Amino acid sequence: MEDLGWDELDVLFVSGDAYVDHPAFGVALLARFLFSHGFRVGILPQPDWRRGDAFRVMGRPRLFGAVSAGAMDSMVNHYTAARKLRHNDAYTPGGQAGARPNRAVIAYTAALKSAYKGLPVVIGGIEASLRRLAHYDYWSDKVRRSVLADAKADMLIYGMAETSLLELARRCAAGSRPAQILDLPASAVMVSQAPAGTVELPSYETVCQDASAFNDAFMRAAAEADPYRGRRVAQHHGERWVLVNPPALPLDQQQLDALYALPFSRLPHPGYTDPIPAFEQIRYSITSHRGCFGGCAFCAIASHQGKTIQSRSEASILAEAARMAESEGFRGTITDVGGPSANMYGAHCGNAEARRNCRRQGCLFPEPCKHLVAEDKAIAAMLKKIGALPNVRHVFVASGVRLDLLEQQPAYSRQLLERHISGLLKVAPETLSGKVAKIMRKPGPAIFLRFLHGFRLFNREQGRRQAIVPYLIAGHPGCTLGDMVDTALFLKENGLRVEQVQEFTPTPGTLATCMYHTGIDPETGRSVHVARGDRERRLQKALLLWHLPEQRTSIMHALQSCGRLDAADRLLGKGVDKRRQISASASARRHGKKSGQNRKSE
Repeated sequence: MEDLGWDELDVLFVSGDAYVDHPAFGVALLARFLFSHGFRVGILPQPDWRRGDAFRVMGRPRLFGAVSAGAMDSMVNHYTAARKLRHNDAYTPGGQAGARPNRAVIAYTAALKSAYKGLPVVIGGIEASLRRLAHYDYWSDKVRRSVLADAKADMLIYGMAETSLLELARRCAAGSRPAQILDLPASAVMVSQAPAGTVELPSYETVCQDASAFNDAFMRAAAEADPYRGRRVAQHHGERWVLVNPPALPLDQQQLDALYALPFSRLPHPGYTDPIPAFEQIRYSITSHRGCFGGCAFCAIASHQGKTIQSRSEASILAEAARMAESEGFRGTITDVGGPSANMYGAHCGNAEARRNCRRQGCLFPEPCKHLVAEDKAIAAMLKKIGALPNVRHVFVASGVRLDLLEQQPAYSRQLLERHISGLLKVAPETLSGKVAKIMRKPGPAIFLRFLHGFRLFNREQGRRQAIVPYLIAGHPGCTLGDMVDTALFLKENGLRVEQVQEFTPTPGTLATCMYHTGIDPETGRSVHVARGDRERRLQKALLLWHLPEQRTSIMHALQSCGRLDAADRLLGKGVDKRRQISASASARRHGKKSGQNRKSE
């Protein structure tokens, strides 16, 4: 501030992440963006929320404070799907846990308002975005109020925020206060009365008590979360209303290119001495686009980034790759060129009128939309040009790919397999059960099987040793132990071994979380099975790890629980002693219970 001749800031950002001046880190990108438009900005990364002086180091900002929990919801960052405390944080120097509070948006807002009486505070980022209305909170197992109400913030901005935040800063500089601005796209404020023409959702008090009302509120809000045809929604909270405006329009290519042309150092703040794991992972990667039209039930990307794919130009991506190749420490490998799904780059709706009137939550399920234009040759050509740059030896695609879209992209598909896999290709079928795939809003196992056969044939013909890493989810709503037995059999019969299994974590704002809370698919009205206990989730996970000897006892118990002991020979091999495995499991449980009783007595 002294070097720049600033006596005060216009906007003070508070972030739950370490400060890395890289476009993959949202707060750094927004700060660079506002600075490029003439605003004086500062960043407080991971301040100690228990100390007021930690928030005063750069003084009171002139316009407002801007609070984000960071790149992850702080509760997801802190706890596993089993609600056990994590012992690391990839967005903190040294990977150390504990640098941010639980429910960081609420804690940081309280600390900032305490440090500067009367300062307007605006909240944003993934944690605030997905909690903008009454929502089910997995960690407290109850419906919570909008985070705007709990944090007592003046405004919430959801989504990627660039245009809305810039407009807010301009209006505040002209004399407005955030809480008084009712028409800013992608914003939410508390009001005493819902304006005329607003879509009224079932109240917070009602959705707490009534599952059908919760589903109704979710579906109504989702229907209006469209930048082209969405309307304002309002939800009663006590004596006030949470008023949410429709999303901001997607950035066009020129706007997106301008963001990535900003002079990022692409490095952590020089004050850090320990490495930041999240930075090390993306240091030599390139974001080619944002948004996702997959429409998966468990995913919040579209809720935050939007359904519309916003792609950078080839020139912009090549320029970033060239700068990266000339940077200190670069060793010739660009680790990723992609986005939420790498092969969505350049995809778009080929019918402008259809896009304006579209009511689909995704463009691929249950069948690919007839208006979807799947880009193919341009992305393949771009990857070749990146690989031809000086100092670049390898260009890999580490982001996941959508197999149902890849079937429409023969040129990209072949080039991906030939040049851009570092031995392993990540794909995310998430399930190999046709029934569960429909609930997830994912393609069924047939598409995955076709790709697997084609992938293996290509490798045999080319003499290559490459493998597929399928990502699968255990415990997703609608998935029973029987469904997971079928999935495990599919894996074994097709020679696949899963290294990592993601346990479903209900996160605010997703369709799958709505199902988890209510036990009903809100789109169909049908009941869905929900694996609520740790035991069933553990057994589902064990089935996916069928190849690990240490999982055999759990697998046998899973087979017994769902009446599928007939599958034991196919899954574990002939000759397995079913009675012995189950007996060992029962003995272990009895021993554990007895030990627990002894500890309680002591």
